[in-house]
Amino acid sequence: MTPQNCILIGAPVDSGKRRAGCLMGPDALRTAGLSSALTSLGHQVEDFGNLAPAPYDPDVTDSPLFSPNETIGWTKQLIEAAEQAIAIGLPIFLGGDHALSLGSVVGVANYAASQGRPQFVLWLDAHTDFHTPHTTDSGNLHGTPVGYFTGRSGFEGFPPVQNPVPQENVCMIGLRSVDGPERMALEATDIRRFDMRQIDEGGIAGPLASFLAQVTRANGMLHVSLDVDFLDPSVAPAVGTTVPGGATVREAHLVCEMLHDSGLMTSLDLVELNPFLDERGRTAHLMVDLCASALGRRVFDRPTRSFQ
Repeated sequence: MTPQNCILIGAPVDSGKRRAGCLMGPDALRTAGLSSALTSLGHQVEDFGNLAPAPYDPDVTDSPLFSPNETIGWTKQLIEAAEQAIAIGLPIFLGGDHALSLGSVVGVANYAASQGRPQFVLWLDAHTDFHTPHTTDSGNLHGTPVGYFTGRSGFEGFPPVQNPVPQENVCMIGLRSVDGPERMALEATDIRRFDMRQIDEGGIAGPLASFLAQVTRANGMLHVSLDVDFLDPSVAPAVGTTVPGGATVREAHLVCEMLHDSGLMTSLDLVELNPFLDERGRTAHLMVDLCASALGRRVFDRPTRSFQ
């Protein structure tokens, strides 16, 4: 295993949706032992602390969007932080809600373009997050990152996306809550998408292996965005967007083990952890364990925990 310079970037984004609590996520992941889990695997860990959004005008309460100006501030800050961090290591963005990926993905894609390499994104989520500010019914901008970084229109006020991720370079796994307009928009794209019925019928390894082979052929850089709600809420309750029927612990570990075996992951989001909704830290610990699997922890190395 090649040691990595893992850069922890706290992004306590809580502006992408109305239910508060994700701002506590970065410190919960730290408390659950993320740094020690990675150093025990031989990696170097640098913790850059928690970011704050770039200056923004106060949001108005009568807007159909929830906190758009604050989210734009976060996006600007995260684009800059991502570009800087990926130049010196493997950035791990500690969320925070999924609006943080508006910035993290665009930032790493800018760096990939500067290196003459294509950017790929593995989206592990119950939702496609393919809306735009004009198509979202909820007004929650955590449902828009994929739309943004693939270059959809409608993001007035956000930083221009200089290097959109090509649709065919995006793979979504774990889908099980997609509204009608999103489904219709997605069906007109080349985005790879696998819902939980497909996973139930054929397993999770095949779709992922095919996508990783595509990244390898292209000499691509791979950003992985892991949403807590990719997992079944019975094992990961600390999320405000619970959708039953998610990935099992073993399926999630298999994905992460395959990512490590591929050696392709160049950046990572851990998002939507809301410690206010957790049960004695069990979701935070599981997210730390999955991150460790993606960075080389083997089956026989896993700690045994009791939550009694």
